[in-house]
Amino acid sequence: MRPDLLNPLFAETAGLKGVGPGLARPLGKLGLTRVKDLAYHLPDRFVARRAVANLDEASVGEQIVVALTVREHRNAAGRGPFRVHAEDALGNVVALIWFGRAAFTAKKLLPPGELRWVAGRLDHYGQGLQIVHPDHIAEGSAGLLGTLNEPVYPLCEGLTQGRVQGLVEQALGYLPKLPEWIEPGLLEKMGWPAWDAALASAHKHPDAAARDRLAYDELLANSLALLLVKASNRTRRTVPLKGDGNLRAKLRLPFALTGAQTRAVTDIESDVAQGAPMLRLLQGDVGSGKTAVALHSMLIAVEAGAQAALLAPTEILARQHAETLTRMAAGTGVTIALLTGKSSQRGGAKAREAILMGLMDGSIQICVGTHAIFQEAVNYRNLALVVIDEQHRFGVGQRLMLTQKGKATPHCLAMTATPIPRTLTLAQYGEMDVSRLDEMPPGRQPIDTRVVALDRLADVVEGLARHLATGAQAYWVCPMVRELETADLAAAEARYAALEARFGDQVVLVHGQLRPEAKEAAMERFSSGKAKLLVATTVIEVGVDVPAATLMVIEQAERFGLAQLHQLRGRVGRGSERSTCLLLRGEALSETGRERLALMRETQDGFLLAEEDLRLRGGGELLGTRQSGDAPFAIADFEQIARLLPMAHDDARLLMERDGGLSSPRGEAARALLYLFERDWGVQLLRGG
Repeated sequence: MRPDLLNPLFAETAGLKGVGPGLARPLGKLGLTRVKDLAYHLPDRFVARRAVANLDEASVGEQIVVALTVREHRNAAGRGPFRVHAEDALGNVVALIWFGRAAFTAKKLLPPGELRWVAGRLDHYGQGLQIVHPDHIAEGSAGLLGTLNEPVYPLCEGLTQGRVQGLVEQALGYLPKLPEWIEPGLLEKMGWPAWDAALASAHKHPDAAARDRLAYDELLANSLALLLVKASNRTRRTVPLKGDGNLRAKLRLPFALTGAQTRAVTDIESDVAQGAPMLRLLQGDVGSGKTAVALHSMLIAVEAGAQAALLAPTEILARQHAETLTRMAAGTGVTIALLTGKSSQRGGAKAREAILMGLMDGSIQICVGTHAIFQEAVNYRNLALVVIDEQHRFGVGQRLMLTQKGKATPHCLAMTATPIPRTLTLAQYGEMDVSRLDEMPPGRQPIDTRVVALDRLADVVEGLARHLATGAQAYWVCPMVRELETADLAAAEARYAALEARFGDQVVLVHGQLRPEAKEAAMERFSSGKAKLLVATTVIEVGVDVPAATLMVIEQAERFGLAQLHQLRGRVGRGSERSTCLLLRGEALSETGRERLALMRETQDGFLLAEEDLRLRGGGELLGTRQSGDAPFAIADFEQIARLLPMAHDDARLLMERDGGLSSPRGEAARALLYLFERDWGVQLLRGG
């Protein structure tokens, strides 16, 4: 149960003064539905203004507050702006300009002959000075004192800065006195304010200590929740698995395991031999051999007389895994079955029935599939190991359902092909032990990566024509950034139309707005080789395996984050043929964009690129953040995560191991913290992604 102390923070914003149905809608759009959401709706930036006695003291381009006497109103002819001419104490004239409907307000606020205090940005236009759409107008200087350092909040249609500021002030008035959850020595060493003081200060001025304190709270809550999951997992009982190695000895893989793969298999073997269920993350770059490690792990379960299941996020990926595993395990005699939502359509009800029977009587030892493998009708004789591919695609509920399919809690191996910086691994998978595949199997050819200016598009299309003429396949990826989604989608469709006009029905289009069955059908045509060119937005990032595709064109590559560019490039270079990746760049290239593209040319080490991506994004540089998956936290930015998370993780461990867990006085405070950040599942649930 949530501590009563926190109830004021979880009250609906609809109960605040001045919030009616009209205001509740835009607040809902921004996720500001509770008092707590408003208290944590921190400003993006602050406008610093200077109070000046006259305009001679101010510089052009500066934000100022100045006393002006209104001289005359001038209505422009037609649709021109509305102008108010005013003078400062020395007689300097400035034009106050309004466009559109705002003029009605201006007429009321600035009666001729009266003195008013005006806040805004002083600009130069033609021969004179002007302030366009002044931010504030007041009758006395006291009215503008609070605007010398003014917060600028994220908004949406229907909200103004003034309205949000007023609501935030109301919300801060509801803050209860909460016990301190940060270790006193650390609090003093960092010079951080108390929780409520930090929140109030973060809304008033750019206070780095207050912002760090609030970010640390969020990171501590997350670390604590993950450690609680880990601790609760250790108390669960499961069946230890000890394989005798006879099936693994029969494996005929194309090459010997790398050192990293061997270490991962040893870690897994040691984990599954314990009485507590394994919870391990296998991180490996595209092509690093995660599937071989997964197969070794599943064979340990089969050698021990149990069953294993591999869960994939999509139908196509599940089918690819089933084919790869069947090929790899050909000499072992192990029975592998594919079970997806479409299994019944493909092989008829009888085939599906036979798979369900085989899982129930144990004659099917490894089951590969989509979420269909944990539907109620699916029962296993003895499911002891679950492998989850692309771990981040599955939620808590799905993983729990799967772990309830065994007689005891099954061991769990999660896999991801997205290289994650070490600090973010801690943030997103802190409850798991981690194995990293940081070596490439022999025989993987490097991908020839080149940066090409977008104005050479015609040459690129000619090169593509020569490539397709050899019978090879190619990808053409268009950007998709959230704010510009409709424009981006139109651009992707226009590019598809142009390429289809040139190459006919050899081209298919895939994007996130397509119906799942249309997307599935287009991907099927491409992976079967019927279509030669796939034009797509970033939906093809993970999991498509088409060895005949040896050319990747990424349009406006500077708009993507490094991690995402690397993922996209990993779609090619999967067969024995040499592959090429062309990064098409636009004209306006920022310094960061230039560095990103240079790094892509220089290295194919996904882990190095992930660390560099984090460095380049610094405080969450927006383009990089959006392109590589949103920041995992609401308050802590990337720079704070890198700097403060290791500290928060150590502090959480100290609290759990030395300070008596959640039963000590600080533990009680930490319990409130978990509920405040809604990480209360940490105490109750096995986290799923």
